[in-house]
Amino acid sequence: MPRITPTLWFDTRGEEAAAFYCSVFPNSRITHVAHYGEAGPRPAGTVLTVDFELDGQRYVALNGGPEFTFDEAVSLSIDCADQDEVDHYWTKLAEGGEEGPCGWLKDRYGLSWQVVPRRLEELLADPDAARADRAMKAMLGMKKLDVAALEAAADGTA
Repeated sequence: MPRITPTLWFDTRGEEAAAFYCSVFPNSRITHVAHYGEAGPRPAGTVLTVDFELDGQRYVALNGGPEFTFDEAVSLSIDCADQDEVDHYWTKLAEGGEEGPCGWLKDRYGLSWQVVPRRLEELLADPDAARADRAMKAMLGMKKLDVAALEAAADGTA
């Protein structure tokens, strides 16, 4: 099966963004940096692409110019084991960015992320529809997701 590698389009800050993402996620690294040559369209020697891995997942950052920008139609979702992971990734990625509703944020480069505790998926899939509905209602009122508050809402004690 062919390998699928997400490519993230930046104007000029692809290398900076890749280095930032590698600093946020464990077991991450930049694997290659390619530069524009004399053929352009950017000045020779400027960064064209940055190949990097975030905990084993390959990505490419492309400095393609200002023609395209990120929007919420595509996001990267982080499956967090617990509240500590939610707090870590939310704090790091939201710095210089913009917090959104329901566990979504845009980082300083405009890329959308979903910072989601595994517990939310369990609560939303609860066979007791009333518990799942209460958890959903609580989530809809949050920015950064709070596992304890989601559980309290599901239990009807919030």
